Amino acid sequence: MTQIARRRILAGVAAGLLTASLGVAGTAGVATAATGKSIRLCTLRPLAYPADSYRASADAIDPTGRYIAGSGLRTTGGVNQPLLLIWDGGRLTTIESSIADTVVDVNSSGVVVGNGWENSIGRPWRYHAGRVEFLPVVPSDGIWVTGINGAGDIVGYGASPMTSESFPLRWPAARPGTVEVLDAPSTGQTDGITEDGTIVGTAGSFTTPTGWVRTPAGEVRELTVPGARSARVLGAGGRYAIGWVDLGGPNTVNVRWDHTSGASVGLDPRFDWLTDVNRHGVVVGSNRISRGASSVVLPGGGTGVSVGANAISDNGIVVGFQRGTRISPVRWTGC
Repeated sequence: MTQIARRRILAGVAAGLLTASLGVAGTAGVATAATGKSIRLCTLRPLAYPADSYRASADAIDPTGRYIAGSGLRTTGGVNQPLLLIWDGGRLTTIESSIADTVVDVNSSGVVVGNGWENSIGRPWRYHAGRVEFLPVVPSDGIWVTGINGAGDIVGYGASPMTSESFPLRWPAARPGTVEVLDAPSTGQTDGITEDGTIVGTAGSFTTPTGWVRTPAGEVRELTVPGARSARVLGAGGRYAIGWVDLGGPNTVNVRWDHTSGASVGLDPRFDWLTDVNRHGVVVGSNRISRGASSVVLPGGGTGVSVGANAISDNGIVVGFQRGTRISPVRWTGC
């Protein structure tokens, strides 16, 4: 038995223990998910991008599937020029911006948020109506955003200049131009925000993190599984959140939570990493897509070519990249 096969079996056993401990079906649940919610065949479609850029990627998509946001790089006079790429219904707009280093999220109004740098300190930005601008910040050793919802509420986190520990932040749409330290676990970060204002995050130390969810009413609950040594949240969509837990085995186990009830299911161990989940609970990550305990590989990879999924809309459009002789933005439809 190869080491890879052994790891997959151990992870599968752990996932079975995870679902069993929460009162959900184990093997039977996998069979039901695999046959009753089968993955439709996705179609790979390239996205237009600037011909003079040497790399580009589609990094985020809004829940409706209309807006896609990504990033690109081109060289001008021997200097890298970051590009913000926005597709509206497939039509590309290219914005040159020295501060739009990394794209994080886009909402259904076409507002894009991401992270950049100012004087070598992490600084978040927002794009709206043709303009890229820094978001207001509080004193810190760096601040980063992690998501935006349809209302325009933005969440993120900062690093304390005194302790270097992270603390959660929110930029409320109802109070433009302001930022507030979020009433949530004080040592940790946000990892995403849903359309109704539910926020998920991770608290605690790097070695023993704990997941949490904050409801729109301000109630904070732990997000973990019974017997887990630690839990890390990575994102959320609708009533679902994704992340991983440490159950004491040789590998962590990928998990999808129903954060309204706390119920969890283990995900296919063949995911190398997780990137997004939509309101229907469809999960994407690495080069795979999953509607339940099973998953399938997204088309477009092959000899000398690889693909990666970065985000998924509520209507099943997946966006990401294809890496061959260079990196280019793509989307998968019909998923």
